[in-house]
Amino acid sequence: MLTISQLASYAGVTVRAVRHYHAKGLLPEPERDHSGYRRYGAPAVVELIRIRTLAEAGVPLARVRELLAADEKEFAAAVADIDRRLRAEITERQRHRERIAQLAAGDSLALPPEAVAYLEALRELGLPEEMVGGQRDAWILVAAQLPEHMPLYMRLKRRELDDPATVQIYRDLAEMIHWAADDPRVAAVGDRLAAAIDEAEAAAPDGWEVGDPEISDELADLLDSVFLDSVPIARRLLARLEERGWRGWSKLTRIPPR
Repeated sequence: MLTISQLASYAGVTVRAVRHYHAKGLLPEPERDHSGYRRYGAPAVVELIRIRTLAEAGVPLARVRELLAADEKEFAAAVADIDRRLRAEITERQRHRERIAQLAAGDSLALPPEAVAYLEALRELGLPEEMVGGQRDAWILVAAQLPEHMPLYMRLKRRELDDPATVQIYRDLAEMIHWAADDPRVAAVGDRLAAAIDEAEAAAPDGWEVGDPEISDELADLLDSVFLDSVPIARRLLARLEERGWRGWSKLTRIPPR
């Protein structure tokens, strides 16, 4: 006859595990002998090994008792059910791992590869991370609403970076982030920006509008609010664009002539 520590050693578990299986009602707890010790025989070792094997296979302890008492047909059905559950858990954990990998990847979290490449191109121009981060957050909002449009958007944005005048506007905007609200340079930058928008409209591919109708007014308002709340000269810049015939920021619309 074996003590609880000897039983645990034979079955390859800890004494704490044996006591846990007792508490769960999986392994009968023998009466104490005249010396006050609980003694276990070979059947207890066999039963404990079966419990350990099922537990290590991923069977929830709540179902171990069911499997220990099952006949061959019931056991096979229960194992198949547990296998389906485990496969579903593995799939879910794999998704979690993919999300963790995205978190580690920085910009690629919630953005398609073409958008990540565009952000990297902005960095290569020497634009400050503050501006790149703002672009990233804005495109995350757009990608969540219009994922099917992102390839076209990014092609157009990359095309802009091939234009020296547009690149200069990007540099101006990066510098303007910290300008005072009454900075006199805003008017000149607004004029250059309006001219660039005019050129973009003229060069746009068929079916494309500068004020993309696919961007809802609600999304445009959300994107604009970020710009208006974080850049002191934003309202003056938008006012200058209106003087030049354009309304809005994230969703530009041409103002009809009076």
